[in-house]
Amino acid sequence: MNEKPSTPNALTVGILALQGAYEAHAKTLTTLGISTKLIRTPDELFTPDGRPSVDGLIIPGGESTTMLKFLERNGFLDILTTFVQTTPTFGTCAGAILLAKDVQHPAQTSLAALDITVERNAYGRQIDSTILVAPTELPGGPLEMVFIRAPRITRTGPEVETLATRDGFPVLVRQGNLLAATFHPELSADARVHQLFLDLIRAHTTPISDRILMPSLRPAQ
Repeated sequence: MNEKPSTPNALTVGILALQGAYEAHAKTLTTLGISTKLIRTPDELFTPDGRPSVDGLIIPGGESTTMLKFLERNGFLDILTTFVQTTPTFGTCAGAILLAKDVQHPAQTSLAALDITVERNAYGRQIDSTILVAPTELPGGPLEMVFIRAPRITRTGPEVETLATRDGFPVLVRQGNLLAATFHPELSADARVHQLFLDLIRAHTTPISDRILMPSLRPAQ
C-alpha cells in the first residue's frame, strides 16, 4: 500500500482487497502519484466520525463469487451498496460484475448501482483470454485492453456512456460517479483509464466532509 503523506487537495483511493488484482491497481496509482488504502473490512471505508475515508474506490478483477462470500459477512455488502451511491467507484472485470444492476449467466447478487446487464465469463475460459488494441473515446489514440475470462456488457441504460467497445459490445462505460471496464487496465502500462477515474473523482462535487454519514457508523450523540 502506498502511504504518502497527505497534502491539501490530495486524493486517496481505496482498493477493495478481499481477493483479486488489487496490488496491481495500487502500483498503477502509485505511478500517478496517488495515495491508496487497501479496504478489507467495512469500517475501513470510514473515518471514526463515520465519513468516507477515501475519495474513490476501486473494485478489482478476480472471482466475483468469492468476493461476494466475503462481502456477505458483517453487513459489508449492504454498506458497500450505499457507499457506491455517493462515492466515485471503478469496477474492473469482476468489479464491473459487482457494480452491475443485472447479472446473468448465471444470475448473481450485486451492488445494483450501474445500469447495465452483464454476462459472466462470456468470452470463455482463461485460455481464451486476449490482449487487444482498439479505439476509445479517451484522448491519446488506441488503448491496450487485457481481457481475462471477461464478462460481456449486453445492455446499457440511457444514462450510461460507452467509451470503448469490443465486437460491438461496450467494454468501458461511465454513469455519473461510476466507471466500469470488462478488461484489466491495471495490467497494462497505459494508465489512461486510471487517470480517467481520477478525473471523475476530482469532478465529483461533494467533498468528503459533506457526504452522508452511514447510519450504522454515525458518532454517538
